[in-house]
Amino acid sequence: MKGQSYYFNSDDYHPMQPSSADIILRQQLEYSISRYFYDACDRTLKNLLSNCRWYVTTQANAMTLVIECPDQVTNWRVLQKLVPMGKLLNQIVSSAKIRVCPPESEGVPFEMRVDELSVYRDMA
Repeated sequence: MKGQSYYFNSDDYHPMQPSSADIILRQQLEYSISRYFYDACDRTLKNLLSNCRWYVTTQANAMTLVIECPDQVTNWRVLQKLVPMGKLLNQIVSSAKIRVCPPESEGVPFEMRVDELSVYRDMA
C-alpha cells in the first residue's frame, strides 16, 4: 500500500510567535476577566484582594488567577477563601486555576483547579 502525502496550507500552522495583535487581545481578555471577577466579589473578598498583588494570566492556554500574598497571615486568609473565589471564577471560566503564592522564601505556591472545588467544600 502506497503512503499518501498530505499538503497543508501555511495558514493551517500555528504562528511561531504571537503577533502584536495577539498580545493586545490576550491582555484585553485578562483585564476583562479580572474586572468581571473582582466585580463579582463581595466586600470581604475585595478587602482581602486589596492586601495582595493579584492578576489573571492566560499563558499556556490555561486561565490562572494568581494571588501573591505579602505575609503568612494574609496567605492563610486567602487560602481559607479559595472555595468562594473558585465558585466565582468557575462561573466565568470552567477550566481556570487559582494559584496562591506566599511571601518569597516562606513556602511554595498552592494551586487549585476550579473544577476541583468539591474536594475543598469543607474549607468553605
